Amino acid sequence: MTDTDPSPAAWYAVHTKPRQEARALENLTNQGFECFLPMMDVEKVRRQKVSRVSEPMFSRYLFIRLNDVNHNWSPIRSTLGVSKLVSFGHVPAKVPPEFIHFLREAPPAAVARLFEVGDSVRIANGPLAGLEGVYQAHDGETRAFVLVDLLGQPQKLKLAIESLAVSQ
Repeated sequence: MTDTDPSPAAWYAVHTKPRQEARALENLTNQGFECFLPMMDVEKVRRQKVSRVSEPMFSRYLFIRLNDVNHNWSPIRSTLGVSKLVSFGHVPAKVPPEFIHFLREAPPAAVARLFEVGDSVRIANGPLAGLEGVYQAHDGETRAFVLVDLLGQPQKLKLAIESLAVSQ
């Protein structure tokens, strides 16, 4: 392909079925398409402990590189895990190549934590449900320290991390 080619390959966004980004990526790649699924590490509470998991940066989206002339686009719609090619009307929406380059070359982001020190949190369940506090620190994998106001005095409580929610 040369610079004078009127229709070079371009990047497009693919809308996937819920939580099937990896499945769509695998099936599209197996069909010979060049695809990109940006991932990021986040903290989640699973089985009552905090663990790091890798998940798609853009939920339900991945990127595919296609050529207007040489590619048969029809198999994309029927690929397992794919919902549709993102379009405006009947015209597939191109993604700027600079955006894809930025996502590929950017340094890995820090882990997206459930709570950061100083965050306002609310106790979601238990005898203190509804009480507001300030997140202080992790205590291992399953507990956290929260500063709350009890009887007019600041108290540092040690709570199960799954009992906390971000305060609105």
